[in-house]
Amino acid sequence: MNPRSFREYDIRGVADRDLDDKTVHALGAAFAAKVADKQVVVGRDPRIHSPRLFAALTDGLRVHADVIDIGVVPTPVLYFAAHHLSPAGSVMITGSHNPAEDNGFKLMLGTEALHGKAIAELRDAVKKLLAHPAEPAKHAMHSRDVTGAYLDHAAGQLQLGTRRFKVVVDAGNGAGGPTAVSLYRRLGFDVIPLYCELDGRFPHHHPDPTQPENVADLIAAVKEHDAEVGIALDGDADRLGAVDSTGRILWGDQLMILFGKALLAEVPDATFVGEVKCSQAMYDELEAAGGKVEMWKVGHSLIKARMKETGAQLAGEMSGHIFFAHRWLGFDDAIYAGARLLELLSRGERTLADRAGDLPVAINTPEIRIDCPDDKKAAVVAAVTARLRKDPAVTSVVDVDGVRAKFADGWGLVRASNTQPALVMRCEATSDEGLAQIRGAIEKHLEAAKASL
Repeated sequence: MNPRSFREYDIRGVADRDLDDKTVHALGAAFAAKVADKQVVVGRDPRIHSPRLFAALTDGLRVHADVIDIGVVPTPVLYFAAHHLSPAGSVMITGSHNPAEDNGFKLMLGTEALHGKAIAELRDAVKKLLAHPAEPAKHAMHSRDVTGAYLDHAAGQLQLGTRRFKVVVDAGNGAGGPTAVSLYRRLGFDVIPLYCELDGRFPHHHPDPTQPENVADLIAAVKEHDAEVGIALDGDADRLGAVDSTGRILWGDQLMILFGKALLAEVPDATFVGEVKCSQAMYDELEAAGGKVEMWKVGHSLIKARMKETGAQLAGEMSGHIFFAHRWLGFDDAIYAGARLLELLSRGERTLADRAGDLPVAINTPEIRIDCPDDKKAAVVAAVTARLRKDPAVTSVVDVDGVRAKFADGWGLVRASNTQPALVMRCEATSDEGLAQIRGAIEKHLEAAKASL
């Protein structure tokens, strides 16, 4: 067992190295012990090792619980099943947007995603079971299709206008393609599928729409077919990417501005949750439109929990996780969020390119990942925080997740990745010169912090 596979809000590693059958069986038994003699729903993505992990996991789950197999589905369908079937627990087997050799598990008790302390406790229980293996499986397993119910419910929550147009959907050969294409066609759009066949080797491009090179084929297809919108899904369809007819990429925080302003027309005093990597423009624009916006931690489990605490109608991450509680169920769902984008555009004559042209212009870096051992990440971030608090050029510091330091014309962020042995840095400013200065200051503090440890 690799204890580092048990991360802040999921379990993830190289499948054939970190997720051996004994460990996965023990994980199933440990999780099912929390819901003894009840039901656990299990879904899986199309990665080549998902069938092996499914067999080992469900064999362990059936030590203590019945299993409902919902098949190969995108993660949002698993989340929907947690509401629709009301099981005691749910497990999604997925490597999400990670490379093809990776895989992992997202776990829920009821409709609450496990994270933090709960995953650490599960790790300890797995360790004990590996030393003292569980008894044989004795509970039943049966299959059930919930995709149809998901499509029915999603279609029923949408309020489309009269306009229809061409849409290209690039699922990167991940789990979401067939479901997304079915929903958008059902809504009356002319859908051109791109890499929507299930193939867990991801032969065309890496299934992560946050990297521009992974949406190059989508941009080309949008132009080739004279489409208005290109929708990109990550490997398990909980992250949304979008491009307009000019080839412009809209990031998660930019989509939040469009979604948030449309939502405020229905709920004028709505509350929103963003995260520390989101553009300042998102916070400023939604507040100016009458919304209340809170900056919170990165991570789907943490965002969902905070939404429930605050009663937020919508939340989003720069990475494309979009969470609608307004006319939906509060989980990150790129397929439904894509449908809400189509709904928004169907209500008027302005295209996505028109609306994108109105968005504030900010100059920012991509997410810059800096290798850092897992056991040193927290100390490095703490040292950077201490240095930034003393920097006279810094006007304020937010330390809800890592450190986000505000400068006169922008901000810089350093935080520990929850999924990799790395630090994440991101900077934003109103000018190229300002961005260079902020990035230089953050890098200087980061190098000094690393050298001091």
